[in-house]
Amino acid sequence: MDLRVLGCSGGVGVDLRTTTLLIDTDILIDAGTGLGDLTLDEMAAVRHIFVTHSHLDHIAGIPLFIDTIFERIKQPVTIHAQAETLNALQTHIFNNTIWPDFSRLPTEAPVLKYQLMEPGECITIDGRQLEMIPVNHVVTGAGYRVESANGTFAFSGDTTTNDTFWDALNKHDNLDLLIVEAAFSNTDKELCRIAGHYCAELLAEDIKKLKHHPDVYLTHNKPGAETAILQECQQAITSHKVYPLQGQKTFHF
Repeated sequence: MDLRVLGCSGGVGVDLRTTTLLIDTDILIDAGTGLGDLTLDEMAAVRHIFVTHSHLDHIAGIPLFIDTIFERIKQPVTIHAQAETLNALQTHIFNNTIWPDFSRLPTEAPVLKYQLMEPGECITIDGRQLEMIPVNHVVTGAGYRVESANGTFAFSGDTTTNDTFWDALNKHDNLDLLIVEAAFSNTDKELCRIAGHYCAELLAEDIKKLKHHPDVYLTHNKPGAETAILQECQQAITSHKVYPLQGQKTFHF
């Protein structure tokens, strides 16, 4: 199993892309602006998108992606998400006002379909198992644990202080890699509580709940605050090795 980071920033700018993770060639976790760095052939290979939540930086790439490749799609692309997230996509994006409803287009063979996924549910696709884990965000959100025969990683999605994510990871015997958000510096700790994000102090308290010792990569940093966030996390978290996540980083399991 390969994991390619197409986007991991909390905003946009030169060389900054929002959350988009590609598993092998056919599965995405979230589909932010990083999706635009794929070639047409790479886009056409994507069959599944597992969405963490409905915020724009995590779904912005989906409408243009579907429109770009719909003539190349042999089977519909499936969006897996919780009910609230699917409803947001159907009501506010693919509503024939903001964007065409590709779950009905082309009429004879729609190129997009929705599949409800519940927290705790696991879906296996060609030997890769994706488990949805509920997290604590300002909207209904989830993280994912992804396991193959060769390794396991987890992605927190957007979240702040919670037990559910860590408890779910602790139920398993292994975890090779953890990608966890750290959106703001400690100076914005109160904003993190309100908006449902981690800063170093909040993350350091929560990661104590994890029984595993994977390498930790920080994602979703506020543009311009990346260095401060990394330094604060490395100082606060002494139980794990902490690294910055960067676009186009590839992990091999």
